[in-house]
Amino acid sequence: MFAEAMARLPSLPPPTLLEEFQQRQDRLTSQFRNDDVFVLASPPHAVHSNDVHYPYRTSSDLMYLTGWTESESVFVIRNKDGRWVSSLFVQPKDTLKEIWEGRRPGVEGALALFAVDEAYGNDELESLLSGWLNDAQRVFVRGGVDQGIDLLVEDAVRRRDRARQHFGSGPVAVEDPSRLLAELRLRKSASEIEQMTYACKVASVAHELAMRHSREGVTEYQLQSVIEGFFSYAGTSGWSYPSIVGCGENATILHYKTNQDVCGMGEVILIDAGAEYHGYASDITRSWPISGRFTDAQREIYQLVLDSQLAAIDACRVGNLYTAPHDAARTVLAEGLIRLGVISQTLDEALDMETGELKSWYMHNTSHWIGLDVHDVGIYKPGGEPRVLEPGMCLTVEPGLYFGAWRPDVDCPERYANIGIRIEDDVLITSDGPVVMTEDCPKSIEDIERIVGQQLD
Repeated sequence: MFAEAMARLPSLPPPTLLEEFQQRQDRLTSQFRNDDVFVLASPPHAVHSNDVHYPYRTSSDLMYLTGWTESESVFVIRNKDGRWVSSLFVQPKDTLKEIWEGRRPGVEGALALFAVDEAYGNDELESLLSGWLNDAQRVFVRGGVDQGIDLLVEDAVRRRDRARQHFGSGPVAVEDPSRLLAELRLRKSASEIEQMTYACKVASVAHELAMRHSREGVTEYQLQSVIEGFFSYAGTSGWSYPSIVGCGENATILHYKTNQDVCGMGEVILIDAGAEYHGYASDITRSWPISGRFTDAQREIYQLVLDSQLAAIDACRVGNLYTAPHDAARTVLAEGLIRLGVISQTLDEALDMETGELKSWYMHNTSHWIGLDVHDVGIYKPGGEPRVLEPGMCLTVEPGLYFGAWRPDVDCPERYANIGIRIEDDVLITSDGPVVMTEDCPKSIEDIERIVGQQLD
C-alpha cells in the first residue's frame, strides 16, 4: 500500500543551501551593534523514563540559522575586527561514544558542511565564550535553555574587576533575541516553502491512506499507525506533533490523544496529524464517516464547516488582517447554525465573543502560523493591532464544530450528538492569492465518500 502511495509524491526536495543560512545570519546581525554578542544554545535531552530519552530535536532557531541538529551545541555570533564571525561549539569526535550512540560530525564536519566561520569542541566553550562576553556591551541570549550559559552570562554582567573599572568592558545589558528571530522566520523563503510543501504532500497522502483503511471495528491506534507509518516511509522525520485520532464523542475533544477506542459504523472520525521534513511542519485535519457515507446530520455539519473553511481560505490574502480568516469562518458557521436551528440568536448576537452561542460549538481560533514549529513563531498583534498578511507567511485554516453530548455545560442538539468536525489545511500567502499547500488531501463530500474504505487503485 505504501509503495503505491509513494508514486503520488514528488522527489525529496534538497535541504537549504549554505548560502541561505548565511543570508539569515546576515539579516540577524544587521540589527546588532558591533559590541553585541549573540548566543544560542541547543536544548538538553528530554528524559522519557530512567535512562531512556525521547528522540532528540534541537531548537528551531538553531536549525533556522545553521541547519545544525546535534545536541550539546552552542552557536555564537560576535564582531571581530569589524566583521561578524559565527562560531559553533559541538561534541568532538569520540570513537567510543560513537560506537554506542552514532557518528558525530565533530569540529571538522561542522566546518566543512555548515554555514559557520569557526568550530570548536564544546570543551572549549567556557574559556572562549567568557572572553567574548567580557568584550561585549550587550548579550543576546535566551535564558533558561542551558544553565552553564546562563551562569557565564550572569558572571560577565556581575563582574567588577579592574578591566571594567579602567576600560568599561563587560556587558551591561542582556536581551532575549526571540522576537528578532521570530520576525525573520515569519516570512518563508522559496527553499522553506519547498520543504514545507513536501511535508504537506506526505501528510495529505497519509490521511488518504487512513481514509481507505477505515472500516467498522478499526481502532483509533490502527489508523494512527497507518498515518505515522507512512510519514516515516516517505522520508520525513515523523510527526510534527502527537497525532489526534478520535472517533465518535472523542472527535468532540479538541486535543484528544488517547487514541485507543474502537470505531463504530455510525461514527465520524477526526484525525489531526502532520509530518515534519527537515524540521518543517505540516498540519492537517480531516473528518469522515467510518461507514464511508455521511448521514444527513453529519452531512449538514460537515458541509457547513467546509463552507466556512473555504471562506476563511479565500480571506488569506495580502493586505488582509491576520484576523480576516477567523472572522470569515465564524460568520459562515454562525449563519449556518442559525439556519439549522442550533442557534436562536441573531447573527450579531451569535458572534459576540462573550455572550454569543457560537462559542459553545466553535471555541478555538481559525489559524496559527506554521513553519519550523507547528505553532510557529511570530507576533499576531504587534503594537496591539492584528498583523497585516504578507507574501511568504504561512498559516493553518481550521474551523470546526463540536457537539459533545457528554458535556454538562450545553444542551446538545440530539440530531448532532457526538458529531465533531474539523477541516484544516496549510496555506501560503502570495501576491496572487492563497496557495493551499495541503490541497492534495481529499475534503469534498464526494471525494470522501468515494475514497473511504476503498483500496488504492
